[in-house]
This record gives sequence, C-alpha cells and structure tokens, in this order.
Amino acid sequence: MQGTVATYDASARSGVLLLDDGTELAFPARAFDASGLRLLRLGQRVRVERDAAGEVIRVTLPTMA
Repeated sequence: MQGTVATYDASARSGVLLLDDGTELAFPARAFDASGLRLLRLGQRVRVERDAAGEVIRVTLPTMA
C-alpha cells in the first residue's frame, strides 16, 4: 500500500500518512525506525507495511525492498 506524508514530527519520529483512497493513517516511531530512513518530507510518497492487526510496522520509500 502507498500513501503520501501528510505530517511528520522529526523529534518524535512519527506522523500521519494520506493513503491513496483519502484515508489518514498514523504511524508510530517504531514503524519509522524499522525503515532505516533518516527523515521524511511532507508530500513524499511512501510504501506502508501493516501487520495482521492493521498496525503500521514499516514506512519505506516505494523504491526500497
């Protein structure tokens, strides 16, 4: 699943994504930390991975494996 960064708090390493269907999806610091990224920018496209319960577990760039 992909979306766009709507908000990102660099000090908390968490934020909100806007999915392609218009749904807002918050992501916690642990999902950002799992990505290996150093920062996110507003408007940046990202790929989202969720667990079976629907929790965001990783936020990465669409080009990352």
